Amino acid sequence: MSQITYADAGVNIEAGNEAVRRIKDSVHSTFSPHVIGGLGGFGAMYDLKAALKNYDHPVMVQSIDGVGTKTIVARMANNFSTLGQDLLSACANDILVLGAKTLTMLDYVANDILDPQTIETFVKGLCVACRDNHVSLVGGETAEMPDTYLPGEHDLVGVVTGVVDKARIIDGSRIQPGDVVLGFASSGLHTNGFSLARKLMFDVGQYQIDQHVEALGQTVAEALLAPHINYANPVHALLDAGVDIKGMAHITGGGLLENVPRVLPDHVDVEIQLGSWPALPLFDLLCDLGTISTDEAHRAFNMGIGWVMVMPASEQARCEAVLAEWPDFPVYQIGQVVSGSGSVSLLPAF
Repeated sequence: MSQITYADAGVNIEAGNEAVRRIKDSVHSTFSPHVIGGLGGFGAMYDLKAALKNYDHPVMVQSIDGVGTKTIVARMANNFSTLGQDLLSACANDILVLGAKTLTMLDYVANDILDPQTIETFVKGLCVACRDNHVSLVGGETAEMPDTYLPGEHDLVGVVTGVVDKARIIDGSRIQPGDVVLGFASSGLHTNGFSLARKLMFDVGQYQIDQHVEALGQTVAEALLAPHINYANPVHALLDAGVDIKGMAHITGGGLLENVPRVLPDHVDVEIQLGSWPALPLFDLLCDLGTISTDEAHRAFNMGIGWVMVMPASEQARCEAVLAEWPDFPVYQIGQVVSGSGSVSLLPAF
């Protein structure tokens, strides 16, 4: 009987080594001076004393998230280049809600058969996003697990660690009636609602992944793979300018109806004014394909708003003045805070 190797069981160690060789320089390019060591160790080290010297009472904030079934669309389009930006944005935005700055990231990439070129494409995209947002990709894991994942499947997960001064934590507790609700535009689905979007586009609408759709002005792949926006730079510009942001929400799965209540005190409601921000053609198409109700659409999708901020009405002009320096992040007044019990309602468009 011939000797059986790990590769015979479906795990190619050399492919993993090749993937690491391909991404090593890109990963190193994200390192800040606070990173200690390099790739290949059993753990990542980061010099907290140096990184936190300007914080009076630093509080560590962490989050873990994934790209979800957007990976299926990427596989259909054979384009994994934007998933790294999606992963960083999904994680970093979650801790940005509290006012935290992301310092480090860890990534986990798993599939049935490890393809070094696919890993390289994904990680290089992730490294670009990390550099653009001053985040150090301090470590990661590639896992080849035949039979755990179906052929061609990918799983992408990220963990971020950030910091915020305790006195500057934003938790929504000061929100009161009369405050205004502002929203940053999204670029599309971001990383949420893809199970429904795939059913509508490919099963109901019978669209092909590379098909140009006149209503969208682009191909199906381009519309569905539009990268998740990272809102850290304009939000920190507002915070550094002293704009009094009382609460923020990352509009992920659950949409406006489920995510905004997460930061509301029990004594207030938010009224969202439909039609107060530009509609994205993708959401119009999806809703038409499924004859989706207004409430269901605003739970399944972000519907064109990826980030929400609540502030006093007196701060809105100053907020908009700061954001004039960030033209790629259009902001809209989408609602107001009223007395209530911690819920969100949708007001009909004018």
